[in-house]
Amino acid sequence: MSKIKPLVFDPANAFVTPHGITKAKFDGLKERLEACRDEVLIEDAKLYAEGANIPEEKQPLDAGFLEMPERILDAYQSDRENSELGRILKTASRLGEMVDKVVVLGIGGSYMGARALMEACCHPYHNELGRDQRGGKPRMYFEGNNVDNDWSQALLDFLEMDSKGDGPEGKWAIVVISKSGGTLETAASLRQFYAKLKSAVGEERLADYVVPVTGESGKLASLADAIGITDRYLVPDGVGGRFSVFSAVGLLPAAILGLDVVKLLESAAAMNTHFRTAEMGQNVVMDYVAVNHLLEEEKGVSTRVLSVWSKSLESAGFWYDQLLAESLGKHEKGALPLTCLNSRDLHSRAQQHQEGARDKVMNNVILDSWRSDPLAIGESKWDQDQLNSLADKTLPQIMDAALNGTNLAYKEDGRPTTDLHLPAANEEGLGQLFQMLMLATVLEGRLMGINPYGQPGVEKYKMYMNKLLREDVAS
Repeated sequence: MSKIKPLVFDPANAFVTPHGITKAKFDGLKERLEACRDEVLIEDAKLYAEGANIPEEKQPLDAGFLEMPERILDAYQSDRENSELGRILKTASRLGEMVDKVVVLGIGGSYMGARALMEACCHPYHNELGRDQRGGKPRMYFEGNNVDNDWSQALLDFLEMDSKGDGPEGKWAIVVISKSGGTLETAASLRQFYAKLKSAVGEERLADYVVPVTGESGKLASLADAIGITDRYLVPDGVGGRFSVFSAVGLLPAAILGLDVVKLLESAAAMNTHFRTAEMGQNVVMDYVAVNHLLEEEKGVSTRVLSVWSKSLESAGFWYDQLLAESLGKHEKGALPLTCLNSRDLHSRAQQHQEGARDKVMNNVILDSWRSDPLAIGESKWDQDQLNSLADKTLPQIMDAALNGTNLAYKEDGRPTTDLHLPAANEEGLGQLFQMLMLATVLEGRLMGINPYGQPGVEKYKMYMNKLLREDVAS
């Protein structure tokens, strides 16, 4: 395993007077955070492993995500052919040879991690590139995450129009992700896309073009049995949807896209090691939790803005929005997560962030390196824009100036910010980022006395939606 360049968290600009936190308060949280870390890594892990006598206040205990990267990697090293990861890579290879488009059906944690990985690690215009330019990897589209009539119909129409001929370019496949198969948005989409796919490939070949990721039992598992699908994967027990990105839920779409899923898991495992061993003050998970929790508790900072400084990271921010909201938004507590993309959103939200209510912290996520060579502004014989004096400045330099200028403006006004540096928008950076944020969310839940697992509020809307629809049918 090659050395992994670590994430770096800099909270210096959160220690602003009088609206930020103090170093004394930060240091004073050390003992409680260390106790919560032990609760997560020792007590919760032991209870989860034993699977019995779990206290009521800890149910559900979906702590299976903690050591999942290590478990999957160890199994792959022991048996590359038949391990789960080995099978995922074979399925990805098979689909890549068969089809040129894959539709991923899923909602919430069943698709958000995969979409974030695609947007961060693939070419920004992956779906618009020719097959050769994509290295033979399929295009990928996401549905089943809404019930938007026009977008669903548009994708169905596009698949029919764009899928002609006998080669891979003329074919598409479905990856459907749902633990129970009972989530209405995804189930309805599957029925619609399944019908279109059946008419394209024939019922006798349908099983080759549909790959479910689901539970051992449930509606989707039963449908897979009826269709005769043998190439399928499990959503692991003890892993909630928003914590499932390093299971087949995220790994299968990532492998289909040709991402280095081994590096992704190695980077997540490296973050686990860091969380277990690093002292507070040098521990990105504990330090991130300490700053944000203290700002909320001491200063009423109830909105956490994940300010991402690359378009590649916007969907990762949306993934985190769900993680934080569903995990800690309980018992009339929990900060409001909000993703902003800069410098774009400096022209829409910055006024409020700069001079609005003092209820926000800006957690910057910054790329330390870019995929492409720096693009300079360039000389022009038309200098009405007066940019010739900046002709040698590059887009990364402009981005740095926007970031540093924004931080200086907020600091001058006493508005707290933090900086989280990613080495790059790639498997190494995203593997660490996802695991860090999942660990931080669980750690803060234990610090708050809130069970970070389960989402009872979400279940209520599902219950009422189904009730209303079935009452309408009955009438």
